Amino acid sequence: MNGVIVINKEKDFTSFDVVAVARGILREKKIGHSGTLDPMATGVLPILIGRAAKALSLLPDTDKEYEAEFQLGMTTDTLDITGKVVSKTESNCTKENVENILPKFRGNIMQIPPMYSAVQKDGMRLYDLARQGIEVERQARPVCIDKLELTAFDEDTQSGKLLILCSKGTYIRVICDDIGKALGCGCVMTALCRTMACGFELKDAVTLKELERLKNEDRISEVLRQTDSVFNCFPAVYVSEKQAVRFSNGAPLDLDRVKSLSVSGYETVYRVYGGEKFLGLGYADKEKNELSVKKLFL
Repeated sequence: MNGVIVINKEKDFTSFDVVAVARGILREKKIGHSGTLDPMATGVLPILIGRAAKALSLLPDTDKEYEAEFQLGMTTDTLDITGKVVSKTESNCTKENVENILPKFRGNIMQIPPMYSAVQKDGMRLYDLARQGIEVERQARPVCIDKLELTAFDEDTQSGKLLILCSKGTYIRVICDDIGKALGCGCVMTALCRTMACGFELKDAVTLKELERLKNEDRISEVLRQTDSVFNCFPAVYVSEKQAVRFSNGAPLDLDRVKSLSVSGYETVYRVYGGEKFLGLGYADKEKNELSVKKLFL
């Protein structure tokens, strides 16, 4: 079995748990996931099966979308509701107060990774240090927040929901914490759902229980997507039969002879097809005037 299945991850499952369960259901050893989700998070988690697993290191850095719930008036050591409460403050914010703060966190911003994260410092994971009660200095990292909208807010409970479209590597917990600091009352994330990743949405996803049912009914083909679906952001190139053979053997193609190719930049990545068959990824080397092999998926 080769291809991509989009899982709707359940709460309290790690991404590795999802892979382990999927291996058991599908009877496939070679399975990887496209991006870690915290145990408390739910939502879109594409898994790559068989030869498609070779794509894991090549996945494009596409934006991700989240729905995050938050609670004002408290902080925790993990910046979410699962952590140890650090402070509680009376909060009397209005919906307008929250909305007025949000522009500060839109666009290109710098974000400091939380201590409870998988980021490494001197060879150690930050969460390992945090569990020992050690806090270290972290360097801020650039992230891009394309969308940050308040979709719901209850002034009585001081809780609400955010819709966030952001770049890879963004910590939603940190956004909630930063909003709390800006409002002067503290804030923790109480729930998180990833609604889009790798170009896939929640409507494309199935739960592990649904996956098991489909397997038992011999209907996995209904949710198994072709490997090239994770590369839809790259333009497609269609080569002749002879060129397909050459490319499949790892040899570069003369750019002038690839009629369907439009070079837009040095080493631009393309999906390469021989007829309807996806051969792999290639890149245009303008200096050599070649379409070279980046990765084959045969």
